[in-house]
Amino acid sequence: MGGHYDHDGKDSKGNIFFGADDNASGTTAVLELARSFSRAKAAGNGPRRSILFIAYAAEEKGLLGSKFYTENPVFPLANTVACINIDMIGRVDDKHLKGNHDYIHAIGSDKLSSELYQINKDENEKNTKLEIDYMYDNPKDPMRLYYRSDHYNFAKKGIPSIFYFSGLHPDYHTPADTYDRIDFPLMVKREKLVFFTAWQIANRKPLGNRH
Repeated sequence: MGGHYDHDGKDSKGNIFFGADDNASGTTAVLELARSFSRAKAAGNGPRRSILFIAYAAEEKGLLGSKFYTENPVFPLANTVACINIDMIGRVDDKHLKGNHDYIHAIGSDKLSSELYQINKDENEKNTKLEIDYMYDNPKDPMRLYYRSDHYNFAKKGIPSIFYFSGLHPDYHTPADTYDRIDFPLMVKREKLVFFTAWQIANRKPLGNRH
């Protein structure tokens, strides 16, 4: 379970790119989820399977941090049953701005494992009841976001992967991506879906349909 912590830094004019949504929101979620699983373990109710929490560098330079990890893994990739990537979960995108804000994009969940897709869908229906938007799974989607975040390096190795994402907005990759524009209660709802999905993955047999 991971998310990238780098962003664009400063430009030649000294403008700071804060990256509150991209991707302080995702790295915050990784830390909070690590805390939650650690508390469960300390209480004697830890997951059956180990979970590696990781923050990647150099995503903005071409997914370099996650590429390095998949080439130098802490645990063998053969034993890695899934990758959960959290990249931008703190805002409401242009598509949903005038509609339902209780949503999340879950990208790539069915590409290598139909079971991963179903786990996420079932846990949402039982626990969080967000609108799950699959628009970016369309092979004709011009943004091709499935190929543009850190989970893709795991997917290339045949590891079922899911990319949680709240979508693009006018402040994306601008100095205006600041913390005061983050919807924290909504971010927590999205983190809960990630938690329940990860809990199920960590407590069951390896995912089927892996190839």
